[in-house]
Amino acid sequence: MLVNSKEVLIKAEKNRYAVGQYNINNMEWTKAVLEVAQANKSPVIIGVSEGAAKYMGGYKAVAMMVEGMDQSLKITVPVILHLDHGTSFASCKDAIDAGFTSVMIDGSHESIKNNVKVTRKVVEYAAKFDVSVEAEVGTVGGTEDGITGGVNYASLDECLAISKTGIDSLAASLGSVHGHYEGEPNLGFAEMEQYSKATKLPLVLHGGSGIPDEMIAKAISAGEAKINVNTEIQENFAKGIRQYIEEKKDLTGTGYDPRKIIGTYAYVNMKKVVQTKIDLFGTAKKA
Repeated sequence: MLVNSKEVLIKAEKNRYAVGQYNINNMEWTKAVLEVAQANKSPVIIGVSEGAAKYMGGYKAVAMMVEGMDQSLKITVPVILHLDHGTSFASCKDAIDAGFTSVMIDGSHESIKNNVKVTRKVVEYAAKFDVSVEAEVGTVGGTEDGITGGVNYASLDECLAISKTGIDSLAASLGSVHGHYEGEPNLGFAEMEQYSKATKLPLVLHGGSGIPDEMIAKAISAGEAKINVNTEIQENFAKGIRQYIEEKKDLTGTGYDPRKIIGTYAYVNMKKVVQTKIDLFGTAKKA
């Protein structure tokens, strides 16, 4: 069932576990995430970037696919369909109008004054449709689907300012990066705990791929209630495709069938990543 993220993340923060956001890129991605979440009785967040939405035919096409699959697979766990890194009010509005149940407005590259302004506008519109809103302050390093930035730690003042807009969760950048880390991540755990208590909001950790397990556990204990995973799934999808081709399965019988190319190793690999993260985040049986 499609829901917004508000109660799901409040419960996660209170009970010190995290709900994973798994970014999708096609039907197989969506099916893999939903099946693993259902098998584990785990709430789940399906993340969709602006670029991925465009690739899959637009926000409405994505929303209809996820809602239809949710119904046909008889999914009973809470499923949040979330716009990841919405770059404007217009983008967030389009996603909401299409049926997304949660949106992120990323005004982190603007001044805090402009960030607050656009975030408040999104919150006011989203409230009409019972859609939850995530906002970001500071900037997450690295590159993800055309969104690039250097690491810029969020300040407490910025967090307090953005929290007053009525958002439901806060992505306070504290050392994480999209994509690969160069060396070991340097996360601000003390700031996480401080900002969580000061804003009274569930925190969101972007760039969850590649962070050592012990750091993930520490971040969750410090208030991170939502953790985004993308790169690891993409990498393991690619490894599965490579294995299939290198074994020349596409040259045997009807091995050229795209359902076999994607649905063999690549599909299994994606499900393994999601399973590993559900175990690590402590989300199983929390639906």
